[in-house]
Amino acid sequence: MAARDQRNFQDFLPLMAEKLGGDGLIGELCSGFQLLKDSDKGVITFESLKKNSALLGLQDLSDDDLYSMLKEGDFDGDGALNQMEFCVLMFRLSPELMEQSQFLLEEALQQEGFQDCGFCL
Repeated sequence: MAARDQRNFQDFLPLMAEKLGGDGLIGELCSGFQLLKDSDKGVITFESLKKNSALLGLQDLSDDDLYSMLKEGDFDGDGALNQMEFCVLMFRLSPELMEQSQFLLEEALQQEGFQDCGFCL
């Protein structure tokens, strides 16, 4: 993705998380997935991403950017993004949000008494 687009995205997602909370953010990501997915296949394909990307303000991304996005998020290698892959990709594209998530995980583990188990990040 172009640096300009990625920077704007990185600034926007943490703001959404702050305003909506964790559940609200996941709900919005799920809504974004629903907008981008191929309605027949139930996953985001290159074709559905290209066709529907303007709905999320991504119309300026090149085909190479779209392919890169799919490739980066496609953990199972099927050439498409399921809902979980899409949500994970959105978090990965926002380093600030990833840092906040790691802090919240560590804090939750400490509250549950796991601070000395060697599991904490």
